[in-house]
Amino acid sequence: MENDRRNFLKKTLRGGIALGLTGACMQTIQGNAATDPPRKGKTVMGLRCDPIPEVRIAVIGLGRGGGAVQRLSHIEGTKIVALCDVQNGRIQNAQGTLKRTGRPAAAAYTGEEDWKKVCARDDIDLVYNATPWHLHVPIALCAMRHGKHAVVEVPAALTLENCWALVDTAEETQRHCMMLENCCYDFFEMATLNMARQGVFGEIYHGEGAYIHDLRGLKHNKRGYYKMWRLEYSKRHTGNPYPMHGLGPVSQIMGINRGDRFEYLTSMSSNQFGLTLYAEKVFGKNSPEARATYKLGDMSQTLIRTVNGHTIVAVHDTTSPRPYDRIHKISGTKGYAVKYPEPKIALEPNAHNFLNPAKFKEIMAKYKHPLEEYIGKKARRVGGHGGMDYIMDWRLIYCLRNGLPLDQDVYDAAAWSSITELSERSVLNRSNSIDVPDFTRGEWKKAKPWPVIDMKTVFS
Repeated sequence: MENDRRNFLKKTLRGGIALGLTGACMQTIQGNAATDPPRKGKTVMGLRCDPIPEVRIAVIGLGRGGGAVQRLSHIEGTKIVALCDVQNGRIQNAQGTLKRTGRPAAAAYTGEEDWKKVCARDDIDLVYNATPWHLHVPIALCAMRHGKHAVVEVPAALTLENCWALVDTAEETQRHCMMLENCCYDFFEMATLNMARQGVFGEIYHGEGAYIHDLRGLKHNKRGYYKMWRLEYSKRHTGNPYPMHGLGPVSQIMGINRGDRFEYLTSMSSNQFGLTLYAEKVFGKNSPEARATYKLGDMSQTLIRTVNGHTIVAVHDTTSPRPYDRIHKISGTKGYAVKYPEPKIALEPNAHNFLNPAKFKEIMAKYKHPLEEYIGKKARRVGGHGGMDYIMDWRLIYCLRNGLPLDQDVYDAAAWSSITELSERSVLNRSNSIDVPDFTRGEWKKAKPWPVIDMKTVFS
């Protein structure tokens, strides 16, 4: 009888009868009924391009990108050719950074659409895109179509359509397109990746990641995000708009897009409370800020199931009075690791308890990632979220200079970013499950999980 009931519900849902749902709403409940679009170029899985001895770089968006200018100036084999931002003060700050680090001044662009001129220059190899979210895709596409490699801040895209646009353009142009997911290069995350590849946790069947960061004050600050774009997004959307910081490291460890992939998800969000309460306290109950409608729920949780039967939880909360937290939780058949509020590891045969401090220190030293061994001291000195930004930038430039595949590719950018739209669609339809597209178009079946990079040997 239960099977008959389920079959009846499936048939009525497909027919658009149940609940009076039709059109786009029906497509959301059923998942992505259409097959993945056909490939227009050729796969970029494991893409190798000609080595670039000196990587000529344009940095667009000098709020967050100002830090990138500083870090790139400390990396051998780089040349900052162009700087682009609509705020002239940021251009001047970046020029000051170049001067302090002994670099020549770069060409400056300040027009609203000057990024198009930058992408069209013939003396640039890499466009480093650190603009507000809505400009990520247009600039990345323009860069690749002009023969440049493109790297873009998180999220790489906000819609499935734009995720596919990044994939298709990378495949058509055979250019690298990487999302700058810096948390993949944090020290504990890299150590757990090394441990996972060495089999310390056994088969990893579950992971959790988050972006929990109280941004109420920054969202409401007119001098914070340019034209308050992040607050405006919170007015229009729900779901999880920023899953990558927690999702990226877990996905790499679990071999997503390389031996496994996201299959479907379900997402649920609480109501919104934090932005309104903050506005009432700071601006007054009758202020425009307090009376505005904010759609982004305070707490969003998305449960993802993979083709291989593993699960991942992605959490988002930027409007609650909570300490910063990315969770970074790894559960396997032999052990467990979690990063927040402090890094801990539990292993068989005594996994009921975390390792004592001495044993924890010992295992962390044993499985320190080679990248930390090779570049960690300088990374901590140069900085960028404790050094992980510098490791990310250094590794990017190293790969481009040596003609190697990047640690993250356009398929990662698309899959991780797709959670933004898919989670919202699930939330708006009572948490019904949604299929996740296969952005690799089947290449994940042949690809191997990303290895632990040993800088002492030749990478092949």
